Amino acid sequence: MQRRIVVFLGPSLPREEAERQLAAEYRPPAKRGDITAAAEDGAAIIGLIDGVFFQDCSVGHREVLAVLRMGVRVVGASSMGALRAAELAPFGMEGVGTIYHWFASGELVSDDEVALTFDPIEYRPLSEPLVNIRATLADAEARGIIDRETARAVLEAALSLYFPKRTYPAILRAAKAEGDAIGRFEAFIAGGGARDLKREDALAALARIRTIAGEML
Repeated sequence: MQRRIVVFLGPSLPREEAERQLAAEYRPPAKRGDITAAAEDGAAIIGLIDGVFFQDCSVGHREVLAVLRMGVRVVGASSMGALRAAELAPFGMEGVGTIYHWFASGELVSDDEVALTFDPIEYRPLSEPLVNIRATLADAEARGIIDRETARAVLEAALSLYFPKRTYPAILRAAKAEGDAIGRFEAFIAGGGARDLKREDALAALARIRTIAGEML
């Protein structure tokens, strides 16, 4: 029996790429009431990856709890999904990925960590979320491209900017650190070294949903 899968997806992962990973009904970033509507439409599995933060009312805890009580499997990751999964894991929502684990462990607590701006038509990201910046800085430091002091200065610069303005050029301009380390980090980014942790976690969530669907057959 085919299990109906609904996934709420936006800037974390291009839809075309998602469709290659998992056959599902893909809907735009979730707002208040959308999880309920998906369950009422017959979804057996709901993947919550992206959701709105400021444009509309965000996904409510009560609606997720109500859907879980209906027996629907709900998997969260990457963005809004990671936040809600960290909060509702004790009640049956399943979280996937590094970002989820950061929130579940208390290492991160602010919604601002996953916030970004995106093209409302194509959902293309227009700014860089802090979770991606943290992962990129950790990689650069581990490879010896920057030292701990420079990594801290770049992160502080990112934190000082309002989330729509967080792009690597703007962050590096705001960073107080100067000299060779910043130049090396800039070259690292230009050479494709930037991590997209939200994309990685979204892919992990789709893989997990595919496994769950197989187990339900």
